[in-house]
Amino acid sequence: MTAFDPGPVLSALADDTRRAVFEHVVADGPITATELAAGRDISRQAVAKHLDVLDRAGLVHGERAGREVRFRADVTPLGDTAEWLRRTGDAWDRRLDRLQQAARPD
Repeated sequence: MTAFDPGPVLSALADDTRRAVFEHVVADGPITATELAAGRDISRQAVAKHLDVLDRAGLVHGERAGREVRFRADVTPLGDTAEWLRRTGDAWDRRLDRLQQAARPD
């Protein structure tokens, strides 16, 4: 089993604007960068850069339709990241339980 690296997903979602772009794709996708930029204080080029980061993290995928690229969300990496967080938290809980047991006076 290959170890899952949550870094790209966590890094991609650490930025407020990128998180808002991702949420918009989830709610309204498939959608273009131009449509995402409409009505926002962000340029189409900036949206495209955010979409590139989200794409590298596996959170969105672009599909060319003529001259447009329409982006759709893929939430699978979110589930993988949540599972990694759960496993990591469980491992720390076990370590802390052992430490607490060792620190108890007999």
